[in-house]
Amino acid sequence: MRRELGQGSFAEALVRGGGNARLERIAGLIDWGRLEALLSGVYSSATGRPSYGPLVLLKVLLLESWYSLSDPAMEEALGDRLSFRRFVGLGLDEDVPDHSTISRFRTLLATRGLAEPIFAEVGRQIEARGLVVKSGTLIDATVIDAAAAEPARQKGGGRSKADPDARWVKNKSLGSARFGYKLHAAVDHGTGIVRRACVTPANVPEVEIGHDLVCGDEQAVYADKAYVSARMRERLGAGKIKDRVQRRANRWHALRPIEIRRNVLIGRIRGRIEGVFGTLKRSYGLARMRYMGLARNAAATLVTLIAWNLARAAARAA
Repeated sequence: MRRELGQGSFAEALVRGGGNARLERIAGLIDWGRLEALLSGVYSSATGRPSYGPLVLLKVLLLESWYSLSDPAMEEALGDRLSFRRFVGLGLDEDVPDHSTISRFRTLLATRGLAEPIFAEVGRQIEARGLVVKSGTLIDATVIDAAAAEPARQKGGGRSKADPDARWVKNKSLGSARFGYKLHAAVDHGTGIVRRACVTPANVPEVEIGHDLVCGDEQAVYADKAYVSARMRERLGAGKIKDRVQRRANRWHALRPIEIRRNVLIGRIRGRIEGVFGTLKRSYGLARMRYMGLARNAAATLVTLIAWNLARAAARAA
């Protein structure tokens, strides 16, 4: 059984102001009904205590990403911010979901594998509105530290009992190691919108994921030498996509001056994805994972990327 939400109240009709132009643009950007259909079945019991609609709770998670709020802080903010209530569909006379309800819903997204299709559907709608340039795709990965404490380093890397999915990865250029996960992403060159993404343990190499991040409709793919592989070349060739993957030297073949120059030019374009990663870490809470386990962290990260994409798309549509 679900609560009937978003009908408004006499008290709300008397309120003036409380608007938020950014949230209003985002609210009108996509067909939220399609997302609600993907969430059907969540809290679908016909009996028991009335539950909040899953679309309400999804919007709550998006607000957390945009405003860097924890679950308890989000509960408090919903209690006194009219613009937040309007965005999620709660009237002034309706109770707000508490922090445990928000947390349980996030877990449901992970256990039911719902974050991936929602991310894909939002991306599809943004593309359908012509808000993605598709002149090129920037592919790269960034390490995100685990929420669990670092385990003692040992042969094989060391495992955490609290988060057995997290792994060590060594940065060869810096000679240091990080413990956590890796976000692999494909970013639209013209807009910064993330078109493809996946989260893996930190020790999964980029070369194993890169070819799956190619969208297929871009004009070119820009990536560093970590993505050099036969599978990447085949994927780009099959789609007639310009190969802008940096060249890599080996013991039998040193790079020619023209290849070095090519790498430099590609690096100037490819490097723009670092700005996207930087903003996601500084402003969207991805400097460190917040949960234990790959499934929960992957779902939470995809929700964050949905929020990022909606904000970028709304800015372009303004």
